Amino acid sequence: MHVIVVGCGRVGAMTARELVHAGHDVVVIDRRATAFRRLGADFGGRTVEGVGFDRRVLSSAGITSASAVLAVTSGDNSNILIARVAREMFGVERVVARIYDPKRAKVYERLGIPTVASVTWTSARVLRAVLPSGGEVDWTDPSGSYVLLERRVPRSAAGQSVGQLDDTGYRVCMLTRGGRAQIPASAVLLQEDDMIHVMAPEHSAERLDALLAAHDGSHR
Repeated sequence: MHVIVVGCGRVGAMTARELVHAGHDVVVIDRRATAFRRLGADFGGRTVEGVGFDRRVLSSAGITSASAVLAVTSGDNSNILIARVAREMFGVERVVARIYDPKRAKVYERLGIPTVASVTWTSARVLRAVLPSGGEVDWTDPSGSYVLLERRVPRSAAGQSVGQLDDTGYRVCMLTRGGRAQIPASAVLLQEDDMIHVMAPEHSAERLDALLAAHDGSHR
């Protein structure tokens, strides 16, 4: 996947390196060329000097609607602007922004932008935010019979109720929306970019992803 990381601070550099190691095509943008030193001499991606919400800079980074954009600068306002430009100007759906002030999560939610809190930002959580099936198993019970999975709700599954998903053999045990977590009732309707934690039988992650992707929303 082509990934654009905007912001080459400590977290941005670490995320970029881990994504390259995972086999992704990574471009890092920062307004200061000296920031790229954090990537190390052996960095296998590309760097672009400039402001991350500048359309020309994003174009030079190779942005397309199929890219993923990670806004990880030191400011919430910059991150939301970067995410909006990627979404609205380039049609990028896979956008995630690092957020420092959780009170602003609702603003991001109204704009349809997934967020990852600063204290929990890791490359693994980033992939879970930009790809419905990007996450690995979070927890396995001692008997190995059940696993806990974290998934982002794709557009295809928006409008499906928690109960409908539970009826297929899974159990949605937590839902996070706008930075707020809840134990959802069965009548709660899923929204695009919700993060859900699902208890599932072992080896059923692919089936869960297929159910989320295939749901046609016909009940809405």
